[in-house]
Amino acid sequence: MKLAVLRERRDAEKRVAASPETVKKLIGLGFEVIIEAGAGEGASIPDKQFEEAGATIAKDLKAAVKDADVIFSVQGLEAADAKHAKKGAAQLAVLNPFVERDRLDAYAKAGLMAFAMEFVPRITRAQSMDVLSSQSNLAGYKAVLDGAAEFGRAFPMMMTAAGTVPPARVMVMGAGVAGLQAIATAKRLGAIVSATDVRPAAKEQVESLGGKFVMVEDDETAAAETAGGYAKEMSDEYKAKQAALIAETLAKQDMAITTALIPGRPAPKLITEEMVKSMKPGSVIVDLAVEMGGNCELSEPGKVVEAHGVKIVGHRNVPSRLAADASALYARNLVHFITPMVKEGALAFDFEDEIIRESLVTKDGAVVNERLKGEK
Repeated sequence: MKLAVLRERRDAEKRVAASPETVKKLIGLGFEVIIEAGAGEGASIPDKQFEEAGATIAKDLKAAVKDADVIFSVQGLEAADAKHAKKGAAQLAVLNPFVERDRLDAYAKAGLMAFAMEFVPRITRAQSMDVLSSQSNLAGYKAVLDGAAEFGRAFPMMMTAAGTVPPARVMVMGAGVAGLQAIATAKRLGAIVSATDVRPAAKEQVESLGGKFVMVEDDETAAAETAGGYAKEMSDEYKAKQAALIAETLAKQDMAITTALIPGRPAPKLITEEMVKSMKPGSVIVDLAVEMGGNCELSEPGKVVEAHGVKIVGHRNVPSRLAADASALYARNLVHFITPMVKEGALAFDFEDEIIRESLVTKDGAVVNERLKGEK
């Protein structure tokens, strides 16, 4: 069995889908591991470290994938490169399937068996494979640091002979994995933290971290969470009530960190221009959903902009800004995914297994995932 690990080619992507630690584990499973030259540079892993772990270095993508039975990458083969892979090869990556359907069609045409790691179901036995959680956790932490770097004041209360510095007030919008880590990080820095989410179950989690929960609670919120643990799209009436409460709360904050995403849809608009205008001069907004359209009307992908005296941070690919740790966690997610598929030194995919069934997007020349049927 041969397994290839690719060098990422997209802008702002510094992560790699393997580490020296996981290379050793893959070899222990019976894989011959081939790393494309330079794959780990962005994550501070030189080729030499991969070689010392037992991997072979391939000079380019074609050489890496031509005989590979399994292909590991962060963002997946580009459509134009799919033809270089062996027919029937299994590719594991974060594929953004709802947005990049043309790429999936190219995979199907090339005969690839592609798995979208973000489709791994959120069930107990798949927790160690959950790339969304491992990467979002780091993104929530980094969002607070990015916001603090733009904020012109201190976070904790400081009592000095010259007077008292009041604590910063931070509001986190969306209390999923990224949001909860943002709450914890802001609290550790000494801020007074509040948070909002459409899911009532988030209240206990927010309060357990020392945050104040802000939410319109009515009959609709009782069904605001999918079976997979994601937030559902809410009605326009609910959105209006929630927006009014958020606007009132936001005007008192020094920083807002937005993390709300809905799978397969543009990010919901949580902060309007009017809300930005109501915030104090010098306030900061960090929009973690900027690549999916943004939770703030005024955020711009890849930029830090200033509007109405408020700085709005829209960094792309925030997990990649912590590439070393993000790579280490992602690489472990992939190893945990592939390990049960190896039986007696050979690959054996159980297509009736829930994890395989839910994450498989292309097979036998077609797009096969139920969530994507009818999507174009």
